[in-house]
Amino acid sequence: MDNPGELLGWEAVGRLDLPGGFCTGALIGRDLVLTAAHCVFDAKTGAPRPARGIVFRAGYHRGSEITARRVLRWVVPERYEVAHLGKDAASRAEAIASDVALLRLEAPVSSAEADPFRVHEVPAGGTDVSVVSYGKGRSEVLSREPSCQMTRRYRGDILGFDCDVTFGSSGAPVFVRENGRLRILSVISSITDSGEAYGSSIQAFVPELSARLSREDARPKVTAGARRITVGGGVRQDIGARFVRP
Repeated sequence: MDNPGELLGWEAVGRLDLPGGFCTGALIGRDLVLTAAHCVFDAKTGAPRPARGIVFRAGYHRGSEITARRVLRWVVPERYEVAHLGKDAASRAEAIASDVALLRLEAPVSSAEADPFRVHEVPAGGTDVSVVSYGKGRSEVLSREPSCQMTRRYRGDILGFDCDVTFGSSGAPVFVRENGRLRILSVISSITDSGEAYGSSIQAFVPELSARLSREDARPKVTAGARRITVGGGVRQDIGARFVRP
């Protein structure tokens, strides 16, 4: 989409700028961004990225955006937190199947700036889909593949696509058209050497992650007189993705 006018209708898709790289994300609420879970973890160390170091740039195009918001907090499925550190094939598959993250922005995006997309139920294999993303070699403009297919549904609710994606396309929304409107079916997680892209079935994760964010919002703020102690660490292992590093 070299012409800024071509962004009309796609304003809710944006570049997710991370320390040292980027992913793609999409608004599914005024202050909620959907992306891949591996985007919010450091690819080298496996450590979680600080939320405040992540910026969502809606409708980003050649150095400018419709609006930009810092991320206030993020959540990923508990399944992913465990699986992405695993070395075996079962862990890698589980990491792809749960490779979803929901990000809370520091302030809502207004309806004048962008309209969020809704989430769609998983259709049958062979359904036509489209992917909108930023990527290696085209990080400054939004790129759209208007016609590809969901090829099959694997065990563990991993979805296969024949869409053309690359580095940076991680977290990109996969769209399906319903009654003339675009709905998000999945987000891009990884790609094989043969070119098949994988994504998770996000429908069950979105309500769960949204509820967890709401619980986090309701917690008392941590003051200078108290510290919240968290447990983390460990070295991240490759989950089989070919563009895990944004």
